[in-house]
Amino acid sequence: MKEFKYFSHLLSPFNRKIEKMKQSCTVKRAILVPSVTITTLVILLLPDALFADPRTQTVNLSCGTQLQHNRTIFSSNFATNMDTVLGQVRISGFGAAVRGSGPDADYGLAQCYGDLSLVDCVLCFAQARTVLPRCYPRTGGRIYLDGCFMRGETYHFFQEYIGPSDHVVCGNITRNDSSFRESARRALSQAVLAAPNNNGYARAEMAVSRAVNDSVYVLANCWRTINASYCRACLENASALITGCLPASEGRALNTGCFMRYSNIDFLNPIPGNGDSRGRIIVIISSAASATSILIIGVVIGVYIWKHKMIRKKRKGDVHKLVKSLRHSSLNFKYSTLEKATGSFDEANKLGHGGFGTVYKGVLQDGREIAVKRLFFNNKNRAMDFYNEVNIISSIEHKNLVRLLGCSCSGPESLLVYEFLPNKSLDHFIFDSSKGNMLNWEKRFEIIIGIAEGLIYLHKNTKIRIIHRDIKASNILLDSRLRAKIADFGLARSFQEDKSHISTAIAGTLGYMAPEYLARGQLTEKADVYSFGVLLLEIVTGRENNRSKTIEYADSLLTTAWMHFQQRTVEELFDPNLMLHNYHNNNVKNKVLQVIHVGLLCTQEIPSLRPSMSKALEMLVKNDQLPEPTKPPFMDEFTMELNDTSENPLRPLEHGNDTSVAGLSHSIFFPRIYLDGCFVRGKNYHIFEDYTEPNDHAVCGNRTRNDSAFRESTMAALSQAVLAAPNNNGYAPARVAVSWAAGSTAYVLANCWSSINASSCGACLENASASISG
Repeated sequence: MKEFKYFSHLLSPFNRKIEKMKQSCTVKRAILVPSVTITTLVILLLPDALFADPRTQTVNLSCGTQLQHNRTIFSSNFATNMDTVLGQVRISGFGAAVRGSGPDADYGLAQCYGDLSLVDCVLCFAQARTVLPRCYPRTGGRIYLDGCFMRGETYHFFQEYIGPSDHVVCGNITRNDSSFRESARRALSQAVLAAPNNNGYARAEMAVSRAVNDSVYVLANCWRTINASYCRACLENASALITGCLPASEGRALNTGCFMRYSNIDFLNPIPGNGDSRGRIIVIISSAASATSILIIGVVIGVYIWKHKMIRKKRKGDVHKLVKSLRHSSLNFKYSTLEKATGSFDEANKLGHGGFGTVYKGVLQDGREIAVKRLFFNNKNRAMDFYNEVNIISSIEHKNLVRLLGCSCSGPESLLVYEFLPNKSLDHFIFDSSKGNMLNWEKRFEIIIGIAEGLIYLHKNTKIRIIHRDIKASNILLDSRLRAKIADFGLARSFQEDKSHISTAIAGTLGYMAPEYLARGQLTEKADVYSFGVLLLEIVTGRENNRSKTIEYADSLLTTAWMHFQQRTVEELFDPNLMLHNYHNNNVKNKVLQVIHVGLLCTQEIPSLRPSMSKALEMLVKNDQLPEPTKPPFMDEFTMELNDTSENPLRPLEHGNDTSVAGLSHSIFFPRIYLDGCFVRGKNYHIFEDYTEPNDHAVCGNRTRNDSAFRESTMAALSQAVLAAPNNNGYAPARVAVSWAAGSTAYVLANCWSSINASSCGACLENASASISG
């Protein structure tokens, strides 16, 4: 439960203010209206540091070599200790605490660098707190972020200032001018001298001689647990190490007792009070002029917050009731029992990955074999998914659904215990040419019928209907007799009989998700029917719908099946492992053709045209005349376009859309979307290193500036950003004043995706700059 508490009070000083606003909404909504205006003006008057960069990029994570003595006790000590440290960090930007004793003790330290505001410090701490548990089950670890540091050990390390793991991380861009190297050394020396006498913190800026607008920026910070003498020794060592990075344009020294960084990019946050007061006044005046609009928005926000609070309160109450009932029921397993059963979650016992967790084989003391699903979540949503899965699957029982034996929710992790199925999942057979012959046509048809019957039970389950949301081959497990059992209910949702659909956040596996669910988040049983249709095609063909572009057949399975169906050549798709040559009549071949026909009916784009699962089962077992299927969605795989029958393909974005959309591919699936603040892309092949392709283009505004000075300033700002971003984690802002125009400036933002390297980033931005300058 500590994971529940952690994020809820992470920003508690701000949460308390928000809660007061919520309360005013429920008691006197009119009070919220002026408060929104006042809050807006107050935010505008807050110091510049509040809006600075928390610098949450991870520089280095290192873990200890010793395993934890008692994982349950140690994990509890760690979580409690981090809560204590967080309370100190919120007040002073630094925290150190001890919890427990002996080999299970936890000594924790966290500190933000001196230029971070307390708000940014908490954000940086949250990121470090999320990453450090990756060291589990090792006893110690330290993480350096660009804005803060965190360390945990089982011994007292607070006075350590130098150690064998001290090292540097150098940039990959070289500055060959000697004046830069000289300025860097001088700036580093300044910081080393100043920090010990300034609570261990110093920043320095040194102009590069004979260079316009070129400087070296340095940050030096010692941990507050060491004295001035140790601080000086640590920084001198760090300075000696980091000068070895020169002539690189930047470097970081990661020492036991301190952190040091230099760069030719100004990464330091502004000193409070140095902002543009004139600009702030203009913004305040503009805000006041828009008060009427803000009042209206305030009412809407107030109503929304009140409704959202009621929903969250109900869900939280449901979860707490479930936790309490589980702890006193026969479903509850001790964490230590399951840890022992799986050999401390030994990799040798790993069966595979499920939704939000890894599955291990275990053997109980009585000899029973079990499957243990291990979840380590650090936010409320993951916790909700865990209890959602327990709540749903514990209330149902069917021969084609995996049986839940119990769970553990009192240890450092949450665990689900299922019956053990020795033959793993369906994908291990149908997508493996060597194992596929274990499933002939009769066995595959039996599996198909079993999946259909399991889904019918879920969709028609007495008082509530259950939608699985993630039907795919890897979620169909096979027992000792190769009978199908539907597994993994982490994404399942239930709703009452009188509801036509539910609206929910989109989740599932691309390639199996129905188009209307992707486009609008409206969930019905027809979403499972669509996934079932895709699975039918996979079972018959032995081909995976979600596969890499590099393999021999270019089109998606759905596209390929449709084309062959239209050409009456479906037999060419049959998996050779069906061994149809062993059957001496056409009835079997006709049945296989019938299954593909039903698969195409289940994957039709319009939901109302898809059969229910009951009707689909009837179509599979009877030999009645089947209706002709209509064209499936996603026929153009390159853009993943749907055959949208609406006049406006962007229609799903129109309702309640107050976000600036810069660009969007014309498809209900939205394979890539550019907003003015972020980017999202989905594809069924590896895209993470892509940085240029024929679809790249510019979106131009509709107002013209005819003065050449503006064009020149814009070109200069673009060049600045293109040069700076690859050396600054792919991000750079730039602004250049327009000559002869008072108060006129060209502003530029450049950002590469974090998945591409600096070289690809530079090439991408150069191409983008050439495109946008046109």
